[in-house]
Amino acid sequence: MTQPLREPVGALHSRILGLGAARGDLNVTNDEIIEPINSSDEWIRQRTGIIERKRASANVTATDLAEQAGREAIEAAGITPDQIDLVIISTISAPNRTPSMAAVVADRLGANPAPAYDISAACAGYTYAIAQADSAIRSGLAHYVLVIGAEKLSDFIDPTDRSISFLLGDGAGAAVLGPSETPGVSKAVWGSDGSRHEVIRFTQTDNDFRNGVTDEVPTLRQEGPSVFRWAVWDMAKVAKQALAEAGITSDDLAAFIPHQGNIRITEEFAKQLGLPEHVVIARDIVHTGNTSAASIPLATHALLHEHPELHGGLALQIGFGAGLVYGAQVVVLP
Repeated sequence: MTQPLREPVGALHSRILGLGAARGDLNVTNDEIIEPINSSDEWIRQRTGIIERKRASANVTATDLAEQAGREAIEAAGITPDQIDLVIISTISAPNRTPSMAAVVADRLGANPAPAYDISAACAGYTYAIAQADSAIRSGLAHYVLVIGAEKLSDFIDPTDRSISFLLGDGAGAAVLGPSETPGVSKAVWGSDGSRHEVIRFTQTDNDFRNGVTDEVPTLRQEGPSVFRWAVWDMAKVAKQALAEAGITSDDLAAFIPHQGNIRITEEFAKQLGLPEHVVIARDIVHTGNTSAASIPLATHALLHEHPELHGGLALQIGFGAGLVYGAQVVVLP
């Protein structure tokens, strides 16, 4: 008779225990970037809400930003690096295709031999990683998980591109998740639609990378109107599904933290969801810009500093972007 396998034992629930953040060291105003795109400060503010964006100096990598954010999150969680059982980093701007940024950051932080891997889910990446961390803790695969969204998007900017380059910033946001006696992360509503992959894309092909072609600098581009319509109408439905999965309504929320892609999308989101006046809405894009996978944790970190009364409250977070991919869940703020 075959010996039955031992059943894995995990925690009943998980929750976010601590957050960390690292923003680019440079403040880049609209006036500094408008000439190549034949635009104006007023045009950028009206269309995106951005006044300035954070970008990192040439000698600062996305890995450096991830390390800084991760270190703060571990300290805020009240644990030591060697207690981390898993490191997940979401990024589309890692300095190298291999090794993973997560493995390098785990080593820098002193979390070896924790398993570590990167995921590529663009602006939804942080919500994807939170879902995986929650699952790992509840399955017994890990006790403490470090999740980081880290980007240095300024490495992929065509300064003449009016579709997306003026939006982009650099930064990293991190969260440590651990076991909880009460639910701290709701079931994620997530998905993808690869049939629309051309809507947001890198212009350089895999073939260019393999053959060492250097004439074309890889850069991000997007079809702005298509992205706006998808983000506003389709993602509002996803956000409502996430509330239903959590068993709450918008009245129960303390905060709404969407991907910081465009202030107009955020404002329309609030209308679609019918958010009550007491719900605090993250608008970190105004001074940080669009940092893709880092935007939700960076916005959360900033929100808690500005509104300490939100600690312990419920927040709806939703990410959406290139893929097209999306993910949303309700979390208890640390």
